[in-house]
Amino acid sequence: MSIRETARPALLKFDPDLNRLDDEGKELRDGLSAAVLDGDTLWLAGDETTRLERLVRDRGDVFHDHKQFPLSVPLDLQAPETEEADIEGLAVADGYLWLVGSHSLKRTKPKADKTPKKNRERLAEVTSDGNRFLLARIPLVEDGATHRPEETAGEGDGKRVAAQLHGDAKGSDLTTALKKDEHLGRFFVDAADANSGIPGKDNGFDIEGLLVSGGRVLLGLRGPVLRGWATVLEVEVREDEGNRSILRLEGIGEGGRPYRKHFLELGGLGVRDLCADGNDLLILAGPTMDLDGPTAVFRWKDGARPAEESVVFAGDKLKRVLEVPFGRGADHAEGITLLPAGGGGSREVLVIYDAPSGGRKRGREGEAVLRSDIFALNE
Repeated sequence: MSIRETARPALLKFDPDLNRLDDEGKELRDGLSAAVLDGDTLWLAGDETTRLERLVRDRGDVFHDHKQFPLSVPLDLQAPETEEADIEGLAVADGYLWLVGSHSLKRTKPKADKTPKKNRERLAEVTSDGNRFLLARIPLVEDGATHRPEETAGEGDGKRVAAQLHGDAKGSDLTTALKKDEHLGRFFVDAADANSGIPGKDNGFDIEGLLVSGGRVLLGLRGPVLRGWATVLEVEVREDEGNRSILRLEGIGEGGRPYRKHFLELGGLGVRDLCADGNDLLILAGPTMDLDGPTAVFRWKDGARPAEESVVFAGDKLKRVLEVPFGRGADHAEGITLLPAGGGGSREVLVIYDAPSGGRKRGREGEAVLRSDIFALNE
């Protein structure tokens, strides 16, 4: 069986007013970065906003009724709303919508209208956005036939509370712990050297996948890719005893370390998103650098609930099960979510793309429609 499957379209219909991000033509549908389907509700996030997007599935492969929810209401953002959260992973578990920011540094881009000297200076400038250090969960409450995030800070139903991992505008408890890690520590800013740290697009630390399963949180790293090996981090969180809106890391690793590491042989690719298929972990993988390149879905058998830290070689336990198309400067797969089994009984995945090509953007004047892809998983 070929793993180069033919896709069928899924149409995402956005509210034209909510789709427009500024007066210069920038659109929400051009920068989608994460997706998760919960029943008939499709949750999406854009990498240049501090909001959640909700669409509802109707008539099979059409998603519409676009609503938008700001993160600043239930959560305590560490920077102004104008500073992007770069949400790169979404998950739904136990009545909560979970989200994670990239936690990455960024390098300033050169611009064609700048002098060579100015562009050299821009390429030397490395910064961070405080809102990127989010790992949070928000209670979902009933909203007619679907759900919405709790829109007030505090409790969603008297038992569930919006909460986020302890941190500030410079990092979180996770980044603090990882600075001492033998594999990942050198990719973070050193307090003694303001020019240290490696941006996400330079194969630096960059979270781009999230799964919550069995009380554990799996975080897929787009980078760094170490000698061709990708990394999935595993953490467990608990509510702070004195403040339920704060999450703390549990010591689950060797020697009480607050994380476990899993190294995967993905052919030099980094993780772009994660989702579960039963006990298996589906991994959307693509280039770690800012370039066009191969994109694929891998299946890690029993990877959704790993029993211990692992180094997983390609083979029976880790298989490439789907090739995803990519374009030249466009159509970069960024999100994956499992759909219910199709008519033939096979499971399917919905794939969303960053920087969609013009052919994916549809709609008459006053409409904002985006074509994504649905693929069957035959393995």
